[in-house]
Amino acid sequence: VEHVMAALYGLQIDNCKIELSEREPPVCDGSSIEYVKVLLKAGIEEQERQKEFFVINETIRYTNEKNGVDIVALPTDDYRITVMIDYNNPALGSQHTGLFNLEKEFVTEFASARTFCFLSEVEMLYSQGLIKGGSLDSAIVIVDKDFDENKLKELQETFSMKNTPVLGTTGVLNDSALRYKNEPARHKLLDLLGDLSLAGVPLKAQILAARPGHASNIEFAKKIRALFKKKSPLKRFQIDKNSESVLNINDLLKIMPHRYPFLLIDKVIDVDYEEQTILGVKNVTINEEFFNGHFPGKPVMPGVLICEAMAQTGCLLLLQSLDDYSQYHVFFMSIKNVKFRKPVIPGDQLVMDLQMLGKKFNSYMFKGTTYVNSQVVAEAEFSAAVIKKEL
Repeated sequence: VEHVMAALYGLQIDNCKIELSEREPPVCDGSSIEYVKVLLKAGIEEQERQKEFFVINETIRYTNEKNGVDIVALPTDDYRITVMIDYNNPALGSQHTGLFNLEKEFVTEFASARTFCFLSEVEMLYSQGLIKGGSLDSAIVIVDKDFDENKLKELQETFSMKNTPVLGTTGVLNDSALRYKNEPARHKLLDLLGDLSLAGVPLKAQILAARPGHASNIEFAKKIRALFKKKSPLKRFQIDKNSESVLNINDLLKIMPHRYPFLLIDKVIDVDYEEQTILGVKNVTINEEFFNGHFPGKPVMPGVLICEAMAQTGCLLLLQSLDDYSQYHVFFMSIKNVKFRKPVIPGDQLVMDLQMLGKKFNSYMFKGTTYVNSQVVAEAEFSAAVIKKEL
């Protein structure tokens, strides 16, 4: 799948629906070029929304000493990747490559770089039931062990080859020609490009990677994602007036038991079921009844109602995790570690970020943070109980 993701990221495509008829995309020739061709043939439509970038302004590092992996992200005003590999193999040696301009270099210099593997790995992978859809033509096979004639004939039968493969003299099976002198390094960069797209946001950073692999790439992407969520609340909580909400007020009225004057959430703009988070919005207006007495001449939203708005947002996340939410009540159980940072006044828009922390029996724990203009105005931890309705 990283070859598909690299094609999308390399072509700077943000919005694309892909349907699969099998468990994974086809390997094709082991590169991204076939995906690039079909995407370019379909055509790319420019959308009206501005692209939002995550500008990395501090060093991010991932190190795996056991595997000799070191990946670093450094601040810069564009997107660059440099990769170095060293497998202590004469056919590969030490290689490096760099991509400095997606628009100018991706299609012509990196999209067609094929994956590679060692001859010793081919036997092992096939015996484990893997690479059944591949062939020795869908990867650069590096000769790292001697094979006798019988072993080579077994390879021919296994992969239905017309001719018996030969070890050759270049270190590449069948002396297959490389598309680039440093094609393996370029493919590792292609993999890294696809894997880092899992961070979920276009980046502006300089990425330096020594001996990267999928496992390390994904761990590094998680680090970037965590920093993005921590450092960029303004972009994460910015509401696009032209886009539809995840749940609008009519949706909420179907789900929530609350009604006027106690429904304190107007819409939901984001739900992440993997991270167990939800973002809700409450528009605070002078027409709120509580402003008549809190306080005359100095309207301030009561902190307890901000907490209630957070709890209702968490309730929505909880209800949607149930098979049939209409069969259950959710009751507030406890609240702790409450902090109010700034007063909320008419005209403010509350953006409530709730994360489910865990579950114990029928009780659920949440952590909530409320923002106004990307600044924290309140924080709290909640617990709630789910009770099945009586028939």
